[in-house]
Amino acid sequence: MTLMKSLMGAAAAMALTAGAALAEPALIFDLGGKFDKSFNEAAFNGAQRWAEETGETFREIELQSEAQREQALRRFAEVGANPIVMAGFAFADALGQVAADYPDTKFVIIDMVVDAPNVRSVVFNEHEGSYLVGMMAAQASKSGTVGFIGGMDIPLIRKFACGYAQGVMAANPDAKVIANMTGTTPAAWNDPVKGSELTKAQISQGADVVYAAAGGTGVGVLQTAADENILSIGVDSNQNHLHPGKVLTSMMKRVDNAVFAAFTDGVDMETGFNVMGLANGGVGYAMDDNNASLVNADMQSAVDAASAKIASGELAVHDYMSDDSCPALNF
Repeated sequence: MTLMKSLMGAAAAMALTAGAALAEPALIFDLGGKFDKSFNEAAFNGAQRWAEETGETFREIELQSEAQREQALRRFAEVGANPIVMAGFAFADALGQVAADYPDTKFVIIDMVVDAPNVRSVVFNEHEGSYLVGMMAAQASKSGTVGFIGGMDIPLIRKFACGYAQGVMAANPDAKVIANMTGTTPAAWNDPVKGSELTKAQISQGADVVYAAAGGTGVGVLQTAADENILSIGVDSNQNHLHPGKVLTSMMKRVDNAVFAAFTDGVDMETGFNVMGLANGGVGYAMDDNNASLVNADMQSAVDAASAKIASGELAVHDYMSDDSCPALNF
């Protein structure tokens, strides 16, 4: 009997170990690819940092079509991945269908809110970070005209544009902001050729600084800006290194921190609504050797002062998504 109990105990221990091994976290990238040098890559960097610091592994998948969203979620849940992190608002419908079927699995969605007991919803105050780079754009511009190129025309991207325009106007009330969106379908996130065309069109209208919030499309914006000898502003990841001396700064959206925190918290994570803004390091702007020569002390001082006021609540930046309107820009 004792031997039988020992064998049963060993079997149970092995089963638990196997279960623990299966409980790897998982990351599902949005359309545009893992190495888009922007949003998806920021998510990957957070997961990679977690893996390097812990020595653990994670599962991942790059989607090829919209139809794969629910399929990928169910596949990871079925094999025991936990938590499962989704990079992008477009997973909301699929997650709404899946979450209740796997109550013991924790899900994390970035850029959208899904109200379910086993879901952590992470959103960012992109308008706050965009305000800061808008101030910098206005200060760096010699023509008084700056541009914004968004990806898919959705409220979230208008939120970036609106914050940017408010920052521009705060630094130069006489400035002009030209805003264009790449398209109205998910293909808008991965169309660098269209990004290049829009950049050239804005340059023809006098823009000498262009901010791209367009995923992989932004790579074309930054490339063309460098080729045409104007300044660009990157987004999500630090993109200053892509064209040293030509990228004024990058609006850092710390998707990497959101993924890292989710993986670190693991299966015991607290779910619910999470907001990441200037006050808690969720957004900001990038400074490094690649753009140090472009940003003088006065520019940085003004932006840092505004950042402190926003973080403390003294300065409020209007959020387009609060009422579908923008006081500084017409769409």
